[in-house]
Amino acid sequence: MTASDDSTRPASRARTVGARLPAPMIRVLLADDHPVVRAGLRGMLDTEPDIEVVAEAGSGPEAVALAASTEIDVILMDLRMPGGDGVTATAAIQARAARPRVLVLTTYDTDADILRAVEAGAAGYLLKDATKQELAEAIRAVVRGETVLAPAVAGRLVTRLRRPQEPALPQLSRRETEILVRAARGMTNAEIGRDLFISDATVKTHLLRACTKLGVSGRTAAVAAATERGLLKPPAG
Repeated sequence: MTASDDSTRPASRARTVGARLPAPMIRVLLADDHPVVRAGLRGMLDTEPDIEVVAEAGSGPEAVALAASTEIDVILMDLRMPGGDGVTATAAIQARAARPRVLVLTTYDTDADILRAVEAGAAGYLLKDATKQELAEAIRAVVRGETVLAPAVAGRLVTRLRRPQEPALPQLSRRETEILVRAARGMTNAEIGRDLFISDATVKTHLLRACTKLGVSGRTAAVAAATERGLLKPPAG
């Protein structure tokens, strides 16, 4: 063996031992009822070397089924989808296992939406105005076990925690809830009465009671207040 052979062998071994293995791909599921949104997200994430979109879902139940049958690390979950909302899906997925992690990606930042998502087990909450870089970094962060909140969302949570203890939410009766649900759909009192087989006067009475409990005046304000407080499911979209 020559001197040159001896001098090159340690260097070669050092390069082999020190070589880094490729980072494992982060497998992502896109859950959103709008195909154009999913296509846009896929296009953004396809340029990331360590992130791969492996499945898409158009509803909450579809996301739950795919999470159970597909190897997924992170789900980008919209909140409001027809056929099953993102919060219900998040709760079902997190009740089954620690993975995949759910990262909410939505346009809604009300207190009720944020708290419902966090209580369901979401690992993060981003708004759809997030940049490509913010989205990619959030996905990597939740995989590491971190919690990610959009700045506006974090601010709302901090503000809420600093408030004095709020009184318990009012409890609407089953009939009051049924009437408010129909009012939210734009039905008139007469249409609600016919649908529920009660008189217009009875509809007005229940609406008045609901307004009193919610501390508002008028059916529109009652629908808004009940939705904000989580007493009514928000409309799909």
